[in-house]
Amino acid sequence: MPALRSNFSPTSALGIARRAQWRALGIPAEDLVKPKVAIVNTSSDLAACYAHLDDIVTVLKKELRGHGLLPLEIRTVAPSDFVTSAGRAGRYILPSRDLIVNDIEAAVEGAQLDAMICLSSCDKTTPAHLMAAGRLNVPTVVVPCGYQNSGLAEGREADVEEVFLLAAQAAVTGAPTDELADLADDAILGPGVCSGMATANSMHLVAEALGMAVSGAAPVRANSERMWDGVGRAAAAIADLIGRDVRPRDIITAGSIANAVRTMLAVGGSMNTIKHLQAIAVESGVEVDVWELFRTLGRETPLLAAVRPNGPWLIERFEDAGGGATVLRELLPLLDGEQITVTGETVAQSADRARPADGEVIRSIADPFGTDPAISVLRGTLAPGGAVAKRPVPDPGPHRFTGPARVFGTREEAIAAIGSGRLRRGDVAVIRGIGVSGAPGMGLTSAFIFALHARGLAHEVALVTDGQFSGLVNQGISIGEVSPEAAADGPLGRVRDDDVIDIDLAQGRVDLLVDEEILSAREPYRPPADRDTGGGMLDQYEQLVQPLSCGAVLCSRPAASVCGAGAAASTPPPTSEGSSPRPATATATAPAPAPAKEHA
Repeated sequence: MPALRSNFSPTSALGIARRAQWRALGIPAEDLVKPKVAIVNTSSDLAACYAHLDDIVTVLKKELRGHGLLPLEIRTVAPSDFVTSAGRAGRYILPSRDLIVNDIEAAVEGAQLDAMICLSSCDKTTPAHLMAAGRLNVPTVVVPCGYQNSGLAEGREADVEEVFLLAAQAAVTGAPTDELADLADDAILGPGVCSGMATANSMHLVAEALGMAVSGAAPVRANSERMWDGVGRAAAAIADLIGRDVRPRDIITAGSIANAVRTMLAVGGSMNTIKHLQAIAVESGVEVDVWELFRTLGRETPLLAAVRPNGPWLIERFEDAGGGATVLRELLPLLDGEQITVTGETVAQSADRARPADGEVIRSIADPFGTDPAISVLRGTLAPGGAVAKRPVPDPGPHRFTGPARVFGTREEAIAAIGSGRLRRGDVAVIRGIGVSGAPGMGLTSAFIFALHARGLAHEVALVTDGQFSGLVNQGISIGEVSPEAAADGPLGRVRDDDVIDIDLAQGRVDLLVDEEILSAREPYRPPADRDTGGGMLDQYEQLVQPLSCGAVLCSRPAASVCGAGAAASTPPPTSEGSSPRPATATATAPAPAPAKEHA
């Protein structure tokens, strides 16, 4: 076993102080020299997502002690998209991801702990845990902690996503809401994340595809035997990683990130995984343009699953058909199978043990649900840095939309325009100034899209925004996360009413049909002076956040010094007594494996 950075000289001031603190907690003296593993817990009473994590900690501590390790629980902020999106129009949601990363750094790096096991639950915890793993580069295993038992799974009428959609529509149409309370009471029947292929389950799959979770870890029912088996295997894996000194930057490489991109394309995962994977790459020092990977690989990667809200299948059926492990098995001809995982096996070795596709819920690459990308990255004169659209499985179209712009500064203004008649069939609604720095924190536009749906305009009005929207959105043509954003003087900030916007999903383009000379002569966008940022965290975020091309990571240095074409240079954390410097893994952007012949 390598020297442990957590073991200070027993006669040094720090060594004596640690002994005093930890002996007072009842830790035996002989355990003080063992590898110290942080159990990163996001337990919270704010949402059902986290309700079972404290129970997992109890079991995990026992497992880790059995492997000769000293577990030390730490806690972080615990955001929930359904609960902590209430304040300031949801602008705390994305910044909370990076707050979790900083929480982990302060505890793990501050205490010089030796390794981490991260209990990942709701949307922002998994990307944050993977980002922290890349930044700190200490042995790490991510444990996907499962999805909730839903009303739909029990033969009832709704899950939480269905309730959210119905409530949003009722708010616009004024429809009776008498039944909504009963639906809400039946929607969530246990702890865990939302029971669909939205951001949480998508990021759990990303962790496995990257090799940072044990094989077969996702998706998994919360508190099921499979979840508890994964907890036990994660404890064994972290002991092995410490013994062999294998670290996240040995696992998170250009090849493993390409594998994760392929996996998301194959299951129609959340569009949010693009910026999260880019942020993971940046924090891990991997030079790769994730946006371009989604753009290019999307045209070469077949759709192997159609889980709600993308298709008809419940997440339970997907898990029972083999889940992420089976998808990786079927995708193996398109993957870099030699990438290593936290178990010590390669991706190919792990995939070899997975069950084959059943041909119904999960299909083979020879007989996919479709070949059109469920996640489309677009570029063009309106989004030279990229933008993203989410599509249903299969995709009935339309794939092209051309119309005059109607420009709005907030989603509320755009919603009001539906009723007032300012926004009409054939228009392209432009909601701008709500990107990562313009909001700041990235505004949510889902309510506007649901309003269009409620008014029967989902396929009659397109949306282009530098904000974000829910993974539930996959109807009509909605283009989000336009980069550069308006506040960074992107072309979106110079759009005027009646400018013509052309969206072509088949070609992956979104263009502003305005002469360049006319556009450059216009005044750039300026954020309104009366933005409600609260004078605290969001103001700090605005000063530090980097563009989406960098994954919206936080850094006080200029963007050019943090990442190039979506890539970054990262400095290893400082070392101290009992540890040695460990350089970042030098991983150049590698071409993705060639697609299977029938999908070339």
